Amino acid sequence: MMLKRGILFIFLLTILSMPAMAQDNLSREDLQKETQAIRKEIDELNLLLDQTKKNKKNSLGQLAVIQSKIAKREALIKGIAKQVKILDDAIYTNQLDVQRLNKDLDTLKSKYQKSIVFAYKSRSGYEYLNFLFSANSFNDAVKRITYLKSYRQNREAQANAIDLSQQDLNGKITQLGSNKKDRLKTLTVQSDQLKVLVDDRKEQDKIVNQLKNKEQEISAQVRQKEAQRRKMQSALLTIIKRETLEAERKEKERLAKAKAASDAAKASAKANTESAAPAKSSVKNKKEINADGGLTSTTDNRPYSALETTEEGREASISFENNKGSLPWPVDKGNVYIHFGVENIPGTKLNRKSDGIELALPKGSAVKSLANGIVKYTGDINGDLTVFVQHGKYFSTYTHLSSINVSVGQEVRAGTLLGKSGINLDGEGALLIMINNEKGVFLDPENWLKNRR
Repeated sequence: MMLKRGILFIFLLTILSMPAMAQDNLSREDLQKETQAIRKEIDELNLLLDQTKKNKKNSLGQLAVIQSKIAKREALIKGIAKQVKILDDAIYTNQLDVQRLNKDLDTLKSKYQKSIVFAYKSRSGYEYLNFLFSANSFNDAVKRITYLKSYRQNREAQANAIDLSQQDLNGKITQLGSNKKDRLKTLTVQSDQLKVLVDDRKEQDKIVNQLKNKEQEISAQVRQKEAQRRKMQSALLTIIKRETLEAERKEKERLAKAKAASDAAKASAKANTESAAPAKSSVKNKKEINADGGLTSTTDNRPYSALETTEEGREASISFENNKGSLPWPVDKGNVYIHFGVENIPGTKLNRKSDGIELALPKGSAVKSLANGIVKYTGDINGDLTVFVQHGKYFSTYTHLSSINVSVGQEVRAGTLLGKSGINLDGEGALLIMINNEKGVFLDPENWLKNRR
């Protein structure tokens, strides 16, 4: 009975451990894929760094790229550390399994040895017959025959259990050896990356020291970029205001026509002394003109927006909102090196502000729309080729372009080619992306775009 319980325990433990092992393998596989993606991004940053080093104008671009590279390498090292942790857990678990299987195997062998000794001592036919004929009745004799058969089968089961346990033990030992080799290899990779990280930080410190000696020059560049930012901001807000006023005008015209038609129907009904119900308005979202000539509320508990007075505009807004955090990136390659908001320039007391995110990428890279929409502006804004796309009550802007492939009024889909990337004021390959709502508020594009890994 104890033997059967032991075999059952081993079987159940093996079955239960399989999902856990599969989960660990899946986690390692995911981490390895993420590691490969980060390595690819680091390779791209190395190419960009080589390009920025050719620009003798300043070291701001180099610093931005090296900072991105350090962040990526730190993420890479963190991912490798997680892999080491998984391998450590697997080694510990396998060591426990080896100890347990060795103990179980010793127990099974001991019991089997006793069984063999007993069978050897009871091997003569006389003792076998004596055991049967000493039965008190026929039924007792049948039970004794059944017992002897069961005993023989039990001995065979013991032998099979020993073979299975030995196979499991060998498998665990092999797996343990493989885990240790993987761990050693992973630790070597981690050590190499830590050495490179030290070199990256030294390069960053070198650039920061250079910037300390060029604060006046950098201050002039920051002022130039700030002036460009303000001009771009003014131009974008002007376009948004223009589109909003145009939408309000069209909606007022539509509502005025609907009201006139309704009043005419009522007048006609009164003149004919008919009691027909007044004609229904064709306005779907139930807006009315108030005493001041403005527009009032909408349905579905959505705040009123003049840019959602058409079904197309409303659907575009909802689609844009529903895809927050999963919008496709407008470029296949490129790394964010200037983030949204205010950032300090290392080595100086200077700050720079960005209304979007600036990507470092090779000049001439394809730039695509990040969502379905309508092109509202294409052209030069303060020396920068720019495309402005409306998505209901949201707007996306793509600037630092070298060429434009779309025209005003054109409907675009997510992924439609808008143009090719160009250079920024520093002469480096770049693309600036901005997202606004209908109130002109700038939103952080990184909160709307999907995780690139």
